Amino acid sequence: MQKISLIFLFASIFQLYACRQKGSGASAVMLPATTLIEPETAEQPVPDAATIMARPEIPVLCYHQIRQWRGNESRGVKDMVVPPANFRSQLQMLADSGYHTILPDDLYAYLTMGKPLPAKPVMLTFDDSDLDQYEIALPEMKKHGFKGVFFIMTVSLGRSIYMSKAQVKEISDEGHAIGLHTWDHQDVRKLKPGDWEKQVVAPKRELEALTGKPVQYFAYPFGAWNKESIPELKKYDVKAAFQLSARRDSTEPLYTIRRMIIPGDWTTHTMYRVMKKTFRD
Repeated sequence: MQKISLIFLFASIFQLYACRQKGSGASAVMLPATTLIEPETAEQPVPDAATIMARPEIPVLCYHQIRQWRGNESRGVKDMVVPPANFRSQLQMLADSGYHTILPDDLYAYLTMGKPLPAKPVMLTFDDSDLDQYEIALPEMKKHGFKGVFFIMTVSLGRSIYMSKAQVKEISDEGHAIGLHTWDHQDVRKLKPGDWEKQVVAPKRELEALTGKPVQYFAYPFGAWNKESIPELKKYDVKAAFQLSARRDSTEPLYTIRRMIIPGDWTTHTMYRVMKKTFRD
């Protein structure tokens, strides 16, 4: 104990000397010898792709429209439309099964730093800014305390069947995440160098001004991506991007996070079975 006390004494004397060399009076701050200060805002280095790939995938579900089918709609359209009763049943199943919703920041911290997630995590994502997401999906989510991610196509804001700017801000203020889905749903594989300002930079800036928060997550329209799009997203401070169906790319797993679309005619049992099979523990 005497030896330890002497170590702390010499350390304190050394710090006092260092502080006097740097300044005097109120400007010289002394800290205990064992204190380490790290900037809270410092970005943690992103680990290599192999480290991220080694972490098990988390279920990420993708919804578009939550409404009743219309009789004259094609099969392809109906695949993107989940009737409210089906959506309600699916959320109830997730709640009854002990699932907890997470947001992109949670997933990013898990993938890059190994931060723990709640038991049985799941992410609920919504594309295209449809009004029924606000009017139907949100009240159902609120019943279970669920949060979601809304990937906004900014050209649609304020149009008749889409959310308004005020509704998007309300969603953000209630603790849901707002992500980017381009300006007008363009396939990124077809974008030319001059298109990125219109499709990513300007919409991102608009959403950040609207919500007062950084917008750092992106969902590829049609779930389609290519290698050339990833450096562009990185250039504009997009931390991660979400595709559909395919496995993560082994060299760019943060920019190819897999999501699963829920077809409108799936039963809750089918949805759960396919989710478990797609995102194996």
